[in-house]
Amino acid sequence: MSVRVRFAPSPTGYLHVGGARTALFNWLYARKHGGTLVLRVEDTDQARNTDEAQTAILDGLRWLGLDWDEGPEVGGDRGPYFQSERKDHYDAALAVLEAAGRVYTEDNGAVRFRFSRTPITIPDLVCGNVDFAPTEEPDMTVRRPDGSYIFHFVNVIDDIEMGITHVFRGEDHLSNTWKHIDLFNALGKTPPTYAHIPLLLNPSGSKMSKRDEGASIDSYREHGFLPDAVFNYLCLLGWTPRAETEKLDRQALTGLFDPAEIHSSNARFDMAKCTWFNAQYLRDLAPDLLLESASPFLEKAGLNISDATLTTAALQSVKEKVSLLTEFPEWVHYFFRDDFPFEPDVITKLQAKRENRELFVALQAALAKSTDWTEDGIHQTMAQVATDQGVKPGALMPLMRFSLSGQSRGPGVTTIAHLVGKDRTLARLQRTLDEVVKG
Repeated sequence: MSVRVRFAPSPTGYLHVGGARTALFNWLYARKHGGTLVLRVEDTDQARNTDEAQTAILDGLRWLGLDWDEGPEVGGDRGPYFQSERKDHYDAALAVLEAAGRVYTEDNGAVRFRFSRTPITIPDLVCGNVDFAPTEEPDMTVRRPDGSYIFHFVNVIDDIEMGITHVFRGEDHLSNTWKHIDLFNALGKTPPTYAHIPLLLNPSGSKMSKRDEGASIDSYREHGFLPDAVFNYLCLLGWTPRAETEKLDRQALTGLFDPAEIHSSNARFDMAKCTWFNAQYLRDLAPDLLLESASPFLEKAGLNISDATLTTAALQSVKEKVSLLTEFPEWVHYFFRDDFPFEPDVITKLQAKRENRELFVALQAALAKSTDWTEDGIHQTMAQVATDQGVKPGALMPLMRFSLSGQSRGPGVTTIAHLVGKDRTLARLQRTLDEVVKG
């Protein structure tokens, strides 16, 4: 039997990180076994469903690289893939239960499923065998008086008709799974194999809510995360692959995925760790891909990045120092503008010593005469100025950095000077003389 898994979100809000992790585990299992991932939209809550939420969920899945084989915008022969379009399927299944004497209608019109009142065991790939004793719980409503069906019923019918073989879902569903098994048995169908995965908790140990940092997949895109980094991190929330490193690409994670190795204890979300992953992926990104990824954030900051060669070089010069794509503008803005502000502490340091002006004048004169505008050539010129002025070469480096960028951090000063060019370097030295270390 070929593997068929499903992800079944409700379009009532954005794609939550917990839902994304559930989709991811389903995706890994399907891809590892050459199976099928079905995207099914549970849109029966008409009061809360929105087209915007559905779009956000689909966009979030695509951003993470979680493609689906059947479902909205893809199609398939097991549809419809929207529960709102499947009422006739549920009516037909209810008729089967009526014929078997497993449902009855109350005076108010509600239809209830008659529980079997027998022990039920759920073989779970994560939790092991979970036994439920005969229940004393009242029989379950499957159709409300208004004719709408409840989640537990439609979930089972959809899984049957869509041929779902394995279900990866949150551990919070485990306590109700016996009801699903009872329905499968009543319909004479074999239940899928379940894998109830640990819940996501905040660092404090509380359940992660929609308002918490990192809860929305959209927020990762907005804050400059790379999809591969988030994908990698989410995989490790509740699962530890048998590998020598945590940084693993999709192909490696797919090959390593084993539901038996998913933890039974809840996973704690750590934004700092997720950010660390992103920094590792940024550093390993090829120059052209880094340019592609960072450009929207540079443009949003109002920077003119029409010179792709300069932009690529500027990004490469600082990529070891940033963790998020949103941080690049503050690290490289001075490559693209000459009217950058001087940070207050930079002004203080520039004005702290009278001799700084003399050093700037000497630097400007020597660099103006330079005929070798390579990083090494610039370095040699600065070293000679230091010797002539009787100071250590290290004394000139921060002065050059302050003048060229207006800030105290960044790549090497010879790198900045080389990339912005001789004319702009000399102009920035003059600006510093005119505006900061005035005579």
